[in-house]
Amino acid sequence: MTPFAQVFELSIDMLWLHVGVFLRVAPIIGLLPGIGEASVPMRIKLVIVIAFTMIVAPVLSPDLTAQVHSPTVGFILSETIIGLALGLALRLFLMALQMAGSIAAQSTSLAQILGNVGQTPLPAIGHLLATGGVALMMIMGVHVRVTEMIVLSYTVFPVGEPPDIGALSQWGVARIAQAFSFGFSLAAPFVLVSVLYNLTLGIINRAMPQLMVVLVGAPVIMALTLFLLMLVVPTMLMVWVEALQNFVANPFGG
Repeated sequence: MTPFAQVFELSIDMLWLHVGVFLRVAPIIGLLPGIGEASVPMRIKLVIVIAFTMIVAPVLSPDLTAQVHSPTVGFILSETIIGLALGLALRLFLMALQMAGSIAAQSTSLAQILGNVGQTPLPAIGHLLATGGVALMMIMGVHVRVTEMIVLSYTVFPVGEPPDIGALSQWGVARIAQAFSFGFSLAAPFVLVSVLYNLTLGIINRAMPQLMVVLVGAPVIMALTLFLLMLVVPTMLMVWVEALQNFVANPFGG
């Protein structure tokens, strides 16, 4: 075989390797909080996906070159499904944060303020938590740790072997349940303050029926909510980022 033929064959092998890695990386990065937002242009997303592919592919090159040389329809579907599962699991963390913001806003008087800002209609607290969470995630380098998670996924889901749909479904249901539980837990302080506020208003209204407690209480609950935001949001975001880091470090454990 001539040197030119060897170089050509090696180039073809590397091309198929990057295509195989791209199939799994694209859904993960496309759904990653901060990068997979609707406000991010599609060209920018494509560039980021290609960059992640070029980072991951050399790490897996010795093990995957022979397996992705002749990709089949089953190979393409399995790699895409695995990528979508991991990407959606990451996306659920941002959804949990947005849900916490929506619950907190509905429990107070801030539900309609800034409700139409951005691509997704969210209350002001939801926008605050989502933006702060994504910014903190980027600052702490979680998006870099995602590269390690992608490499780890190849030990759990080897290339060329279709995933166990039953086990993958159970894993996905567990992640969804965890996201709902996490969102409710993050919003708990605001719900508790709202309950105490409404109980207090009921007692005052019963004691002094002639007093317009609604007019008096509206500024009070808004002030309490803003004060609670100042106290609780930093802790909420740190808890959220820590949970995201733990998931990225071990996405298939527990």
